[in-house]
Amino acid sequence: MNKKEISITNNLPHNFLAEKMILTCLLINSEAIDFVIKSISIKAFYFKNHQEIYRAVIFMYKNNLPIDILSLFTFLQENDLLKKIGGIQVLFELSNHIPNLVCLEEYIGLVKDKFLRRSLIKLGFKMINSGYNNNVSVESILTNSEIELVNLTAKTTRKKIESSQQLFNQLFDELKENFLNPQSPGVNSGFYNLDILTQGFQKSDLIIIAGRPSVGKTAFSLNIAINVIKNSGLPVLFFSLEMSKEQIMYRILSIESTINSTKLKSGKLSKNDWIKLTRILKIFSKLPFFLDDSSNLSLKDIRSKIKLILFEQSQIGLVIIDYLQLMQNSEFKNENRVQELSQITRSLKNLAREFNIPIIAMSQLSRNVENRVDQKPILSDLRESGSIEQDADLVLMLSRFKSLNSNNFFCETDLLIAKQRNGPIGSIKLRFDQNQTKFLDLKI
Repeated sequence: MNKKEISITNNLPHNFLAEKMILTCLLINSEAIDFVIKSISIKAFYFKNHQEIYRAVIFMYKNNLPIDILSLFTFLQENDLLKKIGGIQVLFELSNHIPNLVCLEEYIGLVKDKFLRRSLIKLGFKMINSGYNNNVSVESILTNSEIELVNLTAKTTRKKIESSQQLFNQLFDELKENFLNPQSPGVNSGFYNLDILTQGFQKSDLIIIAGRPSVGKTAFSLNIAINVIKNSGLPVLFFSLEMSKEQIMYRILSIESTINSTKLKSGKLSKNDWIKLTRILKIFSKLPFFLDDSSNLSLKDIRSKIKLILFEQSQIGLVIIDYLQLMQNSEFKNENRVQELSQITRSLKNLAREFNIPIIAMSQLSRNVENRVDQKPILSDLRESGSIEQDADLVLMLSRFKSLNSNNFFCETDLLIAKQRNGPIGSIKLRFDQNQTKFLDLKI
């Protein structure tokens, strides 16, 4: 049995006078209403009657009703709310105060401070009671508590409105820094022509790599991961929902050693092969490559694992998810698959922005591309595509291979930049070694 829940018995932090001052400001100055509504929620008020008064003011404002002490009294009386706020005496008390409108932002700050403190206390009690509940897993408790704490933290940060002068000064400083220390503004993929067109994968971007099955999406993403780690030393977090850790590691060994993956798995290796493998294993054991092959991966899992790596490494160069259509979103399982996928892509974009890192997600293309005379893929070929093409900052599409020799070991593929929010679209030629599952720039 679970232990009896611990409840909050003492009065929680609040500021009675600051709440009254805000409400009075709303009644004496109509210009203050829009500012207050955008700055503070109904729940930020501690006293129930203050919440009801504020709720009534918001309703009147949104319905273009005049707002002053008389009109508010009339509205409350006609809707049987006067008793709920404590009677007409409460309104008279508000009208007796003369607040300083210049201090309105300070009043709001005081009320928000107490609201956040109350929220923190409630979260603490919720975590304590969850700890006693043996029906809920520890992992679930920690994940949910972390999300609530992050949401609470987000409420403390305010985005300031900046003037054009401030923005241009920041831009000038950035241009000056780039001139003195020229470098790609993003994380380079290691493919020269792609990096020329994209300037690398930008922080906070959601990148989609799409293609039909067996066209090389996983191979291409692994090539990018290896290039990023080797060239920048930045950690890469790879989520594989389809292939096991062992299969992924065999592919990496094949790419780096130039040993056929089939030969690797068979174990029929020469002395030179062992020398190569030993050298590569020594190098890669020191590189920050993190691999997760959980099959039932949720957005909460991804978020918590990104946080864990950031805690250990302090930064992440790239996150790769293979692939999008295998992901699940437990919060939207009752919706249809298109709606669920929409929520997943939107959440991935939000994660990229929250952690300020590029996130790459593999995606399947529909069979439509194979039924056309021109089999060049287009954005509408993305399976359940609406949200994917909308949320993605960069969409890369791999087309089918063309053989470059009689053995069919080396192939040519088009890498199409089908969408780039802040750059050109176009096509890039790559060479693919099917034995080593390795992509290289194709020199024409």
